[in-house]
Parts: sequence; structure tokens; C-alpha cells
Amino acid sequence: MNNQIFRDSESDRQFSASWLTGRVFVYSILLLWAFICLFPIYWTITTSFKMAPDVMKGNIIPWVDFTPKWLGWRSLGLSPETIGIESTVREEFLKRFWNSAIVSVCSSILAVGLGSCAAYGLSRFNYRFGFMRNSDISFFFLSQLILPPVVLALPFLVLYKSLDLLDTRIGLILLYTLTVLPIVIWIMRDQFSSIPTELEEAALVDGLSIWGAFTTIIMPIALPGMVAAFILSLVLTWNEYFFAALLTSSHAKTLPVMVASQTGSQGISWWSMAALSFAAILPLIVIAIILERYIIKGMAAGAVK
Repeated sequence: MNNQIFRDSESDRQFSASWLTGRVFVYSILLLWAFICLFPIYWTITTSFKMAPDVMKGNIIPWVDFTPKWLGWRSLGLSPETIGIESTVREEFLKRFWNSAIVSVCSSILAVGLGSCAAYGLSRFNYRFGFMRNSDISFFFLSQLILPPVVLALPFLVLYKSLDLLDTRIGLILLYTLTVLPIVIWIMRDQFSSIPTELEEAALVDGLSIWGAFTTIIMPIALPGMVAAFILSLVLTWNEYFFAALLTSSHAKTLPVMVASQTGSQGISWWSMAALSFAAILPLIVIAIILERYIIKGMAAGAVK
């Protein structure tokens, strides 16, 4: 009896040791991955407070390797001593920020709306277009991402010039909606395919139309996927540079174009570029934190309904 108890106790200790070792290994990998992901943001923030010699030397730790200064933020008119006075650079930054916000949010909302409708049709109905079936049509949408943007530069430039859409927000909104639409369709198609069709059949029996079942039954369940697609679209459109630099000149320029303009004949103003970059990515960080709660809330609401 005592031997059995001893063996059980020894087995429990071995299990506890292996479990603890596994947990330590997993958390070590997660901490390493978090460091790799967050270090570029940390480097950007610290660079915005460095002087030129500190940037060239690669100093990293504030108050240890270097003394933080407001050089980068002062160049944008966002330092404590310049925030209260008139600044043309700050006005330019706010204008570009507003352009990026309008273009990204509008194009993401439009892409999620159109993509959700297209994905719902592909997941619930059978289509035939020549030799193409649903799977072929879905792959056709995704294949549009294969083309590099530079191939589309000249056609869009000629088209937008003829339609008088150059240097306009509406032109960028339409183009960005087109570029992220294939991704939204694929995300939402998988989301709708995972929802049982019996829910819609029960709604139709109760007297709802197809649109009624889609808006009242399916959309609340698919809300997490829609939010995820919106976040992805927002990030992609917010950071897009090529078409923004090609199709805009002054009125509709966005933040990525302004960030790239920090390079000049005398070199790169790393401190200004770092301050501008952090100011540009800060809204995305805040939006991701806020919408993460809505993703969890949408999953819970879908499970209840």
C-alpha cells in the first residue's frame, strides 16, 4: 500500500515537472515572439526622441544610451513648446491624416458591405458562368491579388485622368475598395460557410425573406468575421503607398506619402520620419484594441442567438 502511494506521488511529481516545463517553454516562445513584434514600434518611438548622433550610433535605451529630446515631434509642430503656436507642418500632417482616415474607413466599410453580400451568395447559392462554378469564381476573385500594382499603374492613370478622378478622395476610395474586396470575399465566404443553413430555413418558415434572414439571423453570427475583415482592410488601405503617390498630387495625399517625403537631398530625417510614422500607426493600434472587444462580444452574441 505504501509502495503504491509512493509510486502515485512520484508520478504526480513527474507530471507536475513536465507540465511546468511545457508551460515555461510555451511562455518563453510567446515572450520572444512578442518582443520581435513590438521591438519595431519601440524603436520607432525612441527614434522620434533622438538627436542625429544618437540615431547614427544606434542608441536604444532612453536615459541610459541617450537623453530624449523632442526633435522629431518639434519638426511636426507636435512638441510641448510648439503645440500651442501656428505650424504649417502640423496643418499639413492633420490634412494628410484626415485624408487617410476618410479614404481607409470609407473603402473598408464599402468593401465589407459588398464583399459580405458576394460571399453570402457564393456560400449559399450555386452559380454557373460559362465553365466557372462557385469555387472557380471564388478563386477568380483571389487571383486578382496576383497582379503587382505597377502593372495596373498606367491603366488606372489613364482611366482616372479621363474620369477626372486624379487627386480626389473618391478616386482612392473606389480603388482601395477594389484592391481589398477579394480578401474580404474569401474571409466572409469561410465565415458564412461555417453557419448552418438550418437557421435560414427556420427563418424562412417563420415568414422572413432571404434578405430578412441575412440581416437578422446571419449577420449577427458573422459579426466577428466582418470585424476581422474590416480591421484587415483598414490596415491595408491605411498603409497603401503606391497608388496614393501615383494618383494624388496635393489635395488627396495620404500619410504614407508624407512619411516617404521625409527623405531629401541632405539625407533622411530619421527623427521626423519616426515621429510621423508613430503618429500614423497610433490610430491603428487604438482601433485594434477597441475592436478586439467587439470581436469577442460578437462571438458571444452569435453563440446566444
